[in-house]
Amino acid sequence: MLHNLDWQWSREEYASLLEKSGGKQRIEEYAKSNGQSVDAAAIHHSKSEIFQNALHQEPLIARSGVVDVIRKAKQNGLKLALVTGTSEQNVLSMLEALHNEIDVNDFDLVLNSSKIKHPKPDKDAYIVALKELNQTPNSCVAIENNVDGLESAKSAGIACIAFPDENTAHHNFKTADLQVSQLDFELLQRFLLVNP
Repeated sequence: MLHNLDWQWSREEYASLLEKSGGKQRIEEYAKSNGQSVDAAAIHHSKSEIFQNALHQEPLIARSGVVDVIRKAKQNGLKLALVTGTSEQNVLSMLEALHNEIDVNDFDLVLNSSKIKHPKPDKDAYIVALKELNQTPNSCVAIENNVDGLESAKSAGIACIAFPDENTAHHNFKTADLQVSQLDFELLQRFLLVNP
């Protein structure tokens, strides 16, 4: 039993936990709801190691439209940023697992939790990204798969397209500027044109 805990989450339970960002914070809140005191940082570290090892088992496949959007964005001279609240090692592991389709060099900026003072839903991540890329909020569009990410982008003044995944499809994306089930570059480009 890892960390002397008997926690077991079904896919549905974990999906409901994902309504809030921040792995360590999620663990702290879950423990507190069960009247437990835990070393959330140590548990999150173990969880991240398991996640990273799982990613090395077989390559990942990018979600629908992602590779095409990255390729066409680069062809059209647009800047791309990966703005996430997860750890640098988790990001690197994900990108390594996607290396057959996506190259880390496709991104002008990869922003992870080590560079962010306040995690999503705070706007800090996007404010840092705007500064690093020398961009204004109305020159960008964010693509987010969860509500905390959506709130973060919107709080920074950035239009946001919701692109929920299997775990976040039940989230309420009512404040998104658009919600899609697959990415399409032409749609994104039109969206940027109406947000000059």
